[in-house]
Amino acid sequence: MTKKILFFVALVVVQSLQFIAAQDSKQPVQFVFSATKLTDTSATLTVHAVAAKGARIFTAVKKNNDDVFVSTLQLDSNFVADATIKETGVAGAVALPGTEGKGTAYDSVTFVYTIYCKAGTTSIKGSFNWLGTKGEEFPSGEEKINVSISDVGAGANNTVDASAATETKNSGSMWSIFLLCLATGLLAVITPCVFPLIPVTVSFFLKRSKNRVEGLKNALWYSLSIVLIYTIPTLVLTLIFGDKILYTISTHPVSNIFFFVVFIVFAISFFGAFELALPNSWANKADQKAGKGGLLGIFFMALTLVIVSFSCTGPIVGTLLGQTSMQGVGLAPIIGMMGFGVGLAIPFSLFAFFPSMLQSLPKSGGWLNTIKVSFGFIELALALKFLSNVDLSYHLGILNRDVFLVLWIVVFFLLGVYLLGKLKFAHDSDLPFVSVPRLFFAIASFSFAVYMVPGLWGAPLKALSGFIPPSTTQEFNLNDLQYKIGNAGAPHGAAGNEAAPPKKYTNKLHVPFGLTAYFDLEEGMAAAKILKKPIMLDFTGHTCPNCRKMEEQVWKDPAVLSRIKENFVLVSLYVDESEELPASEQYTDKNGVKIVTVGDKNLDYEIKTFGFNAQPLYMFLDLTGKPLSDVKYGYDPSVAGFIKHLDAVKAVFDAANK
Repeated sequence: MTKKILFFVALVVVQSLQFIAAQDSKQPVQFVFSATKLTDTSATLTVHAVAAKGARIFTAVKKNNDDVFVSTLQLDSNFVADATIKETGVAGAVALPGTEGKGTAYDSVTFVYTIYCKAGTTSIKGSFNWLGTKGEEFPSGEEKINVSISDVGAGANNTVDASAATETKNSGSMWSIFLLCLATGLLAVITPCVFPLIPVTVSFFLKRSKNRVEGLKNALWYSLSIVLIYTIPTLVLTLIFGDKILYTISTHPVSNIFFFVVFIVFAISFFGAFELALPNSWANKADQKAGKGGLLGIFFMALTLVIVSFSCTGPIVGTLLGQTSMQGVGLAPIIGMMGFGVGLAIPFSLFAFFPSMLQSLPKSGGWLNTIKVSFGFIELALALKFLSNVDLSYHLGILNRDVFLVLWIVVFFLLGVYLLGKLKFAHDSDLPFVSVPRLFFAIASFSFAVYMVPGLWGAPLKALSGFIPPSTTQEFNLNDLQYKIGNAGAPHGAAGNEAAPPKKYTNKLHVPFGLTAYFDLEEGMAAAKILKKPIMLDFTGHTCPNCRKMEEQVWKDPAVLSRIKENFVLVSLYVDESEELPASEQYTDKNGVKIVTVGDKNLDYEIKTFGFNAQPLYMFLDLTGKPLSDVKYGYDPSVAGFIKHLDAVKAVFDAANK
């Protein structure tokens, strides 16, 4: 039995690692392009390709004119490529279907082309049509090329640095998600459903084991079981339904209505109106299995803990899944649940290693109920956040920013009153005096409520920009007056050209700070051609917290705001907009999914064109709709970094349109 359990765990770990590896790339082959100047009329174009595990990319060198199993370079009409291609990599033979011959493919390869162009050309434009192999499949794709020509050594460094920066940012994002959920798991330990079980569980392991070493092993397996119980269901959901399933659930209005109702029920339960728990039969069956002993029995003990503590940890897990899923990456919620499980399991291992620490634990008592009631107030606040997502998606206008702030102010003011003992619930103990921790938590709650008060008149409240409704929903906003004065009319070009003002969806969709934005790509592209300005594509969403943070923390900066207004045509594409497309514009995507709403269309365009489904995403297009930069610029609160990127893409556009 022990060997079977270990084999099962090993299998899950291997599957997880394979899944993580698969998620690290959006397609079977990743590319980095760079260009280096040779003379005034020539340059080298370097194409570096890296295939994902199990995949390979075919050569770019044809054996004969009829050879179709090759990758090819196609350049714009202003460029000519030399017929000689330098190819560096470890090659392998691949059987070609329908023929008796074999092709050449690489795990990773570098193609170097000599490109001839007009004097003064600053960038190379075209596309690289790649053909790959993966098992019995032959995936293919087209990678757009728009790379600046740099002096010797500069071009490659710039492109690789941009790619590395994106990879580092994604890696940092995963770490931040893991650490946040780890901290939340540790916080969940002090809930009244989990805390009393620590000394009982640890003592049980130490007493039933033949020696201390066995007791430690059992405790570690117990902790690992907790991690697996939280991680495996999330992994299975993602493997079965794809990496968008949790993202879709977390952003869909129906899901948010469900979460709102659930959180309200949890809050009422926390206030003592009734006890909320999973069916007792579940816990009883798990407990019976736990009594059989061995590793399987310990696993079911961990399952019993998860079931029994559901009323306290359920809302926390639900919130974490919702927030991490909005990252738009299938890996994020899996990493989040792993972090939460580790945080919840750490105390059990820690106290098993150092049993004497059990003596220092505070005794269970009324303070645990205080924590539970406090969580009830927080659950109310979170429920309002889910309801706000529904309000924004359906444009109901009920829970606008000012109404939302009023409700949050009242909730956190009442929390402060409760912590001071002036508000009492059914299961609360008598409070003869206010302890120092309660006083400090009450001060924090009152301070938070007071901090939100200026927001009722339009104060930015940058710290809450990702949680509260956007400022465009506020009825009375003094802060917005500075952006509205003298800002009416259609957008102007450098020579005084006037483009038609945006028309589509302007009755529902808005952008802050007096900016003029188009909410339809075709409409925005038409304006860009008249104004002779590049397009700034803003992939955003009603339920996207990081989009609101970028607007309040970066866009609002005067230097950024002036650049967006003067140098670009802003096109904001909402990926969760619920308005239905006209019947003539509805279509079926490559996976057979019907594209019915404006949000469906925008998300499909983002994924199909840029291989990305997270928001925010800022991409920049020229007047033909081709990207000005390969950098997928997402959430980054650095004002200086965003200004640098805006100036870089504007310089590329200006150089190509002299």
